[in-house]
Amino acid sequence: MRDPENLRALAALAPDFVGFIFFPRSKRYVGNDFDPAVLDVLPATTQRVGVFVNESLAEIQALANRYQLDLLQLHGDEPPDVCRQLQAAGHRVMKVFSVGETFDFAQLDAYEPFCDFFLFDTKGAERGGNGVTFDWSILKNYEGPVRFFLSGGIGPESAEAIQAFAHPQLYALDVNSRFEKEPGVKAVEEVKAFWVFVAADLTAGAVPPPLRIERKDS
Repeated sequence: MRDPENLRALAALAPDFVGFIFFPRSKRYVGNDFDPAVLDVLPATTQRVGVFVNESLAEIQALANRYQLDLLQLHGDEPPDVCRQLQAAGHRVMKVFSVGETFDFAQLDAYEPFCDFFLFDTKGAERGGNGVTFDWSILKNYEGPVRFFLSGGIGPESAEAIQAFAHPQLYALDVNSRFEKEPGVKAVEEVKAFWVFVAADLTAGAVPPPLRIERKDS
């Protein structure tokens, strides 16, 4: 997100996470003149997520410090050692993995010690933002210790499927392009209606996963 007024409206919903794209090739790139003060409208409980694609360590850390990012999402081909170095520098790290018709969970083993979260997205032509949902049943084979964000084509019609999806390591939902008026501008009322529906209709005693508002694409 990059529009101040749209961000202010979204902040009123107090989402758990809000994502900002620091990938220049993205049509949702915040820009190189994005004022850190714009983020001051976010409540203290909302975590700031920076999204990076094959960026240098020095640049990631510089932007993390400038924008006081709480979580760094690595959406490229970053090896485990990049995650290790960022964690060693005191940053929290999320690594994105694209899921196709099948997925080899063994590839996660090398990342587990150095990631606070994983994010499972749909494999497609772009690095996220493909607007397509993968087969969530594939995740039944994930038995690792790292909690994950669920992403990939989640839209207003996904609420019932989310209610039916159960996984002990599901931590948050990442909603993005299906809740946009235009690239980088969220349809705030649709986001609100979706989350109220999901939270209200969960089974008794269940706690809805945190809501993450973001757009990730190349």
